[in-house]
This record gives sequence, C-alpha cells and structure tokens, in this order.
Amino acid sequence: MSYGWFIPVIVTVSFSLTWALRRYALSQSLMDIPNARSSHSVPTPRGGGVAIVLAFTMALFMLLFAGLMTSQAFLAIGGAGALIAIIGFMDDHGHIAARWRLLGHFAASIWMLFWLGGLPVIELFGGTFDLGWLGHVLAAFYLVWLLNLYNFMDGIDGIASVEAICACLGACLLYWVGGAMDLIWGPLLLALAVAGFLFWNFPPARIFMGDAGSGFLGMVLGGLSLQAAWVSADLLWGWLILLGVFIVDATFTLFRRLLRGDKVYEAHRSHAYQFASRRFGSHLAVTAVVGAINLLWLLPIALGVSQFGLNSGVGLILAYAPLVALAIKFHAGELEAPQEKAE
Repeated sequence: MSYGWFIPVIVTVSFSLTWALRRYALSQSLMDIPNARSSHSVPTPRGGGVAIVLAFTMALFMLLFAGLMTSQAFLAIGGAGALIAIIGFMDDHGHIAARWRLLGHFAASIWMLFWLGGLPVIELFGGTFDLGWLGHVLAAFYLVWLLNLYNFMDGIDGIASVEAICACLGACLLYWVGGAMDLIWGPLLLALAVAGFLFWNFPPARIFMGDAGSGFLGMVLGGLSLQAAWVSADLLWGWLILLGVFIVDATFTLFRRLLRGDKVYEAHRSHAYQFASRRFGSHLAVTAVVGAINLLWLLPIALGVSQFGLNSGVGLILAYAPLVALAIKFHAGELEAPQEKAE
C-alpha cells in the first residue's frame, strides 16, 4: 500500500494551521513587540509553531495506525513532544519560572528515554562504550540541551525552520543510503510539517514560531536521533553532525557567557548568527548560509561517517572545526558593541 498521500496532507495541514494561527494572533493582538533584545524591528504575530506541533502529531498518529511506527516510538516522541509544546505554549502566553520549565524539560526527557530504551552502546574513535546508567543521564541532559538550544537559536526569520528541514532531509538520505527505510517517515513528515510553516516564516517573517514550536522541534529532533542510534551508532553521530550549526553556536555562546558570569537564563542577542544578521543587515542572507553549510558541508561528512567508514570522532571534529571558527569570527557570546545596542 502506498502512503505517498501523507506528504501533501501534512504540508497542507501545517500551511493552513499557520495561516489560521496568524489570523487569530492578529485579531487578538498576540504580537511579538521588538525590544532591545530582539533581532526584528516590526511587531509580528507569534505562536505559529503550534501548527508544526499539531501537524506532526497528526503525522505520528497516521504512522502508528499505518504500522510505520512502533507504539514505543509513538509514545516516546509524541508524549515528550506534547509535554514540551504545552510548557512552551504556557510560557508564550504568560510566564513559567525557569526552574519549573527545566523540571518539565527533564520530565519529558525521562519519558522519552523510558520508551526508547535510553542511550544504546556508542562508538567513538574506534572504541565501543556501554555507559549504562551514566549514558542515560547524559542522554537526558542531551535532550534538555537540544530543546533549549533550539529555542535560543530561533532568533531570526526562517533559521530554525531551515535547520530542521535540512537536518531531517539529510537524515532521510542517510537512512536511504544505509537501508534503514523504516526510519525515514518520521524525519520526512517532520520536515514537511515545518515546510508548511516556513512559507509564513520565511524572511521577512509574517509569523514567529514561539517557544511551543522551537522547544518541540528540539525535543523531537533529539528523539529521532536517539531512535536512530538503536539501529546504528554511526547514525547518532550523523545527526549530531547535521545539527552542527545550532549545536556549535549555542554551546560556544553559552560557555563564553558562563565564563563571563552572565545570567545565562536571561534573553540576549549574542549568538554568532545574531551578530552576523546585524553585520549584513539581512536575516535572509544568514538563513541561506546556514542552509548552504548544512547541505554542502555537514551532509557530506555525515554521509561519510554513517555510510562510508569515516571515523565518527574525526568526522565530528572535521564538521565542527570550521563552525567554531565562524563562532569566533562572528563574536559568539561576546558583549554587544554600544552602536549595536542602539540599532
């Protein structure tokens, strides 16, 4: 039986829901008003990421009932993603203290790991490591960091959507080349759900994703990467390479701000991509470069690691080294110059 009809359905649902959410946000004045920490200058409707959440949740049900996803994977990804989306939605429409948000993030991560079976045996630099309970703890922190960094990196038009689409379609290619066809539907339909939203979020954005959407994407992408790790350890490293732009920028920025003694939970605009967008005066240019890096640099390395025998540790270093150089070049984590704050 052909399931190709899933593709237009998910895109259409996401596109239509984003349109409806934009109309609702405009009618209710649910707007993101620019401030000193913003990277935009025009009031813009927010909360469009709920369309991604609803469209992909619908896709998960379709995959479950079609027998294309196991019940364990459905409960893991759907359940954890839903909890993160609810927390993000509540925070978008009010405020949840950071400690309670973090508690919810760890609860969702533990739920995800329970149903996926935790972290499997991993391979690095030719060695095989069974980390046991330590591995499960590290996996929980990995999921929490990934969902938070996705929120941090959703700061200019289209960047979070383009990153998700590139990573998901890149993973589909890894699965196809490696014969892991059973894994393709999850990232493929997530990419399509994001694509329907991206029509409205493409620079200049007509609606923003919001915490509900960005946190959901981070958690689901993490879940898909761990699901793949149970099939092949190299596929996990493939995912980490594909998500390299966000991982390096967010992590480098966080450590630099920690070393300076900043309150890292406070909003800021000192990520490399934010400095770059101000330098070039364009969200589109930076978002397009992120897409090009994903497709022309990170994807070939991920393929080399997952399918053609490139050592995973070497591949990760090869992928991340230029990204670290870019983070340094664009002052990731540094204080803004006075003239930039005034803009």
